[in-house]
Amino acid sequence: MINRLLNHFEEFLIASFMAAATLITFTAVVMRYATGSGIDWAQELTIYLFIWMAKFGAAYGVRTGIHIGVDFLVNWVRPSIRRMMIMIALSLGIIFTGSIAFFGARWVIFIHGTGQVSPDLEMPMWIIYLAIPFGSGLMFYRFLQVMVSFAKTGTLPAHSFGEEETQEVAA
Repeated sequence: MINRLLNHFEEFLIASFMAAATLITFTAVVMRYATGSGIDWAQELTIYLFIWMAKFGAAYGVRTGIHIGVDFLVNWVRPSIRRMMIMIALSLGIIFTGSIAFFGARWVIFIHGTGQVSPDLEMPMWIIYLAIPFGSGLMFYRFLQVMVSFAKTGTLPAHSFGEEETQEVAA
């Protein structure tokens, strides 16, 4: 139940960030050509929205099996080694994203203490940098989910166009 809510929330955030960035960019371009003056803060906000979208999109990618991965070597080795390699790769993903979430949180605390604000929006930079611990923390959780599922079922998430499915790994 909680995972389903998290899945929908994750998808809602990604779609909302993308829609907002697209709408802001479109409006800024129309304003620039219609009136000769654009929206000063539009580019900055669009960049921040894409950063947030990318961080949550990476977690979505892990969950659905579309996140970038180098599986050439994994597919090349014999099946008896393949399972171990996948568990090692998932473990490294967990360690990496957990570290980024932890150090990202420390960075947010540091930036909060400096009082920095963004140039055009004058928004506190610590709010913008929250994308690092939140996105990496969610990605950490998604790697854990995939690892637990793989340990139980021997399958990894695989993505086909239009639907989510799982990919069996020969053991």
